[in-house]
Amino acid sequence: MLHKEIPFLRIGLPLCFGIIAGLYFNPGTPFWIVSALIILSGFALSIRVQKYEENQLFGCILSFALFITGIFLYKNEKSRISTFKQEESVFICTLSDFPEEKEKSLRIVVKLNSIISGNTTVPAVGSMLLYNRKDEGWEDAMPGDLFILRCTPLAIVNRGNPYEFNYKFYMENHGIKYYAFTDSSDILAHTAPSGRKLVHRALILRERIIQMYVERGISGDNLALVAAITLGQKRMLDPEQKQIFMRAGVMHIMAVSGLHAVILSMIVLNMLFFLKGRFNTIRIILTLLVLWSFAFVTGLTPSVLRATLMFSFLQAGKMLKRPVNGINSVLASAFLLIILKPSVIFDAGFLLSYSAVIYIITFYSKVYDLIENRNILIDRIWQLVSVSLVAQAGTLPLTIMYFNRFPVYFLLANVIIVPLSTLMIILGCLIPLTYMITSVSSFLAALLIRLTALTELITGWISSMPGATIENIGLTIQSAILMTFTIFISGYYFLCKRSMSIVYPLASVLLLVSAGTITEISTRRTNELIIYNCADRYAVGIRTGKLLNVYSDSIRPGTEVRRHSAMLRLDVRMNQTGKESYVYNADGWRIMISGSLQRGTSESTSPDVAILTGDRPRIDKSLSACTNPSELIFTSARSAYTSLPGEGYFSLIDSIHFVRDSGAYISTLKKTNK
Repeated sequence: MLHKEIPFLRIGLPLCFGIIAGLYFNPGTPFWIVSALIILSGFALSIRVQKYEENQLFGCILSFALFITGIFLYKNEKSRISTFKQEESVFICTLSDFPEEKEKSLRIVVKLNSIISGNTTVPAVGSMLLYNRKDEGWEDAMPGDLFILRCTPLAIVNRGNPYEFNYKFYMENHGIKYYAFTDSSDILAHTAPSGRKLVHRALILRERIIQMYVERGISGDNLALVAAITLGQKRMLDPEQKQIFMRAGVMHIMAVSGLHAVILSMIVLNMLFFLKGRFNTIRIILTLLVLWSFAFVTGLTPSVLRATLMFSFLQAGKMLKRPVNGINSVLASAFLLIILKPSVIFDAGFLLSYSAVIYIITFYSKVYDLIENRNILIDRIWQLVSVSLVAQAGTLPLTIMYFNRFPVYFLLANVIIVPLSTLMIILGCLIPLTYMITSVSSFLAALLIRLTALTELITGWISSMPGATIENIGLTIQSAILMTFTIFISGYYFLCKRSMSIVYPLASVLLLVSAGTITEISTRRTNELIIYNCADRYAVGIRTGKLLNVYSDSIRPGTEVRRHSAMLRLDVRMNQTGKESYVYNADGWRIMISGSLQRGTSESTSPDVAILTGDRPRIDKSLSACTNPSELIFTSARSAYTSLPGEGYFSLIDSIHFVRDSGAYISTLKKTNK
């Protein structure tokens, strides 16, 4: 029974469902009062029926209580973040991390302490993202420093493109609702605190270790890779380096998480082999101390904290000398994280980490036992292959949904790169420990440089192989959930071979296929007009079923078009347009794309929808109101115009849409006899 073997699954699911419901449901006071009465009455009634062997009423009320708790926790987390007006204000804030250097600016995250309003100071909650000009003012800044800043907070918004990454939601889940542009003149005061928080000290220590690497001769791309693999510091990585590791399917080695926790814990456990038996508890405690110390050195980042917490819960049962269900221990750590920060369930790193670990605990031993190897080398290779297969199966739907790609040679890459990264982690840990012995630390650094170069060489070779990745594939959230469920149920049926009916995997496959079929039919039977919100071009899409005709000033589809087509598996046809006016017919709708709106063109074409491209398209002031389109869309921003000419003409238009201000324009094209 799941509620006996894995109790944290029983209590975790309704809590998560409640958090998800909090996305769409904003209850008022009456709801909370009624819910509290139902829960209290239900628990009181369930006490009176305890004579039954299984108190089903208690279980139902507990699940409902956890569901309501999930809604409350999520709403409370979101409501605590302060809201500001878009006007120049003065903030007292704390620097959260070292400034990250970008091409034209410094990217800085500050935690807001308060806002100065007149002669009063009002407490503030949340963080803000700053883009600071590359000038003086931040060169000596360290995490935990206090600043008084003058800036104008701007709300983070999405571009509104179909199936785009929800950047606003992602940033809000990290406590950031606003960004601002600043320079050194906006820093009114900068002071170092008398005492820094533990997390700030951890970040400073991590930066000091990176400086140790530099002083021992590691630099350039080698330093970026070493810092990423050993300390999880990825800000020095070149974008091309990231792409190479993503195409090879080994980007996970750059996130200090489960892999690093397993490697380090196995090394320490093996080194303390002499404590097995009576002193095994001491052995586990020492391992956990080393692991938590490593978490501190790497900056106490969320990914390494998750991994360390998971391992700690897994080892807790062994310390208590009680039989432990591995999945229940992992879910216990997840439950704790969710209680502390409910929005963590929407974090990609959280989902990928826990999916991989749960699949490994459930299926690794079964897959490993499929092939019996007596040769030690082949056995080690098969262990890596088994782990990679199981972890990839667990994260496959999420990988496709988030990244729209699948690395074909991930097995080959993991078999080679994971052992190399293990050696790199060991050497990366030894260099700070032997730093005072220059000859030893320099020798280790030289070895690390060679290992890094070899890792980059092999990864580059694998990523450049023909068909290294399957690009432009996608899954909707619903399909990703169903695929995850299908893979798990099917794997459990074929590998675990317990008393499970084949009906369950067949039903899950049927649900997955049905969901895909419904989406396919819906896509084929609808037509849309999409004006994408692009940063460096304009792109107008006319979708008729599965065919997407894109009219743009560029022949190459942008990321916005690629993600849209990947999610719905559309056939994209690019059409490069110039400065002339173009008129297209779609289901009887006349759609004009032009860099200007002139009287002769408007009257001769009589468009239903007029799309004006460019930063400031020219509009004829002598336009008449006799042939006005029902929709007028500008690919530019409203700020390009102090006033729109021809007020009589524009007053008869049903709607005017500025893409840069209001986001992408998406409209269903219904068949008409126009």
